[in-house]
Amino acid sequence: MFPTPIEKTSRSWQLTYQTMLPIALIMWLLPLIAVAIFSIKPQGDFASGNYWGMPSSFDFIANYSRVFTDSPMPRYILNSFFITVPTVIGAVALSCMTGFALGVYKFNGNLWIFFLFVAGNFVPFQILMVPVRDLTIGMGLYDTKTGLVLFHIAFQTGFCTLFMRNFIKALPHELIEAARVEGVAEWRIFWFVVLPLMKPAIAALSVLIFTFIWNDFFWAVVLTQGPEAQPVTAGITSFNAQYGTAYNMLSAGSIIAALPPVAMFFLMQKHFIAGLTLGAVK
Repeated sequence: MFPTPIEKTSRSWQLTYQTMLPIALIMWLLPLIAVAIFSIKPQGDFASGNYWGMPSSFDFIANYSRVFTDSPMPRYILNSFFITVPTVIGAVALSCMTGFALGVYKFNGNLWIFFLFVAGNFVPFQILMVPVRDLTIGMGLYDTKTGLVLFHIAFQTGFCTLFMRNFIKALPHELIEAARVEGVAEWRIFWFVVLPLMKPAIAALSVLIFTFIWNDFFWAVVLTQGPEAQPVTAGITSFNAQYGTAYNMLSAGSIIAALPPVAMFFLMQKHFIAGLTLGAVK
């Protein structure tokens, strides 16, 4: 049922594994390494055809400073934060409450409501593109950060509820029953008993949702069209018109756009792993 640990396999398979692992890692990282190298090259290297060779000069500071001074990249990054952070807070807060209700209370229709949250995750976004765009236009939310935040919260709450409900179901129910015996109100049970136990799950879910929303390109293109509201994933495409074949500038902008979710993961790595593995062993 489970794969055999590598240390228990034959010596020949272990050598094959040790040989193939670095190769697979390099192949996985090769596009990122190429973008990083392109971002420090001068424009003249691309004009002379020096795409994969060593840079004729290291223009790290010049390229990255131009991204911030000669383009609307700072605005795009701020837009991404203004969209991503409220979405994470809203989706996680709602899913904590809905997960508590579906995981703790037993009532008619509980399972059907939970299935509705789960079923929403299987609807392709492409099907919703036209009605969601028309709805945002009708509500006056098209090409606004508020519109993106509200719809991201709506779309992410289903997955977050699935995550939180299953996490809460695994918590010791005796703690809740003991609090009820003591006469503690239900909202205080949620706030003072259940919510502190959910911190690892909240941290793990926050990292996942932050990464999903920050890297979202589909809804950013569908629901926005100008620098006032576009996040960095959609804004980076405007570099094609601004810089044309300046691959060093495009690469520098792409690296900058990728840094926040990477930093978020490393800052929350301990809590992220704890949240994903909690309950895996008894």
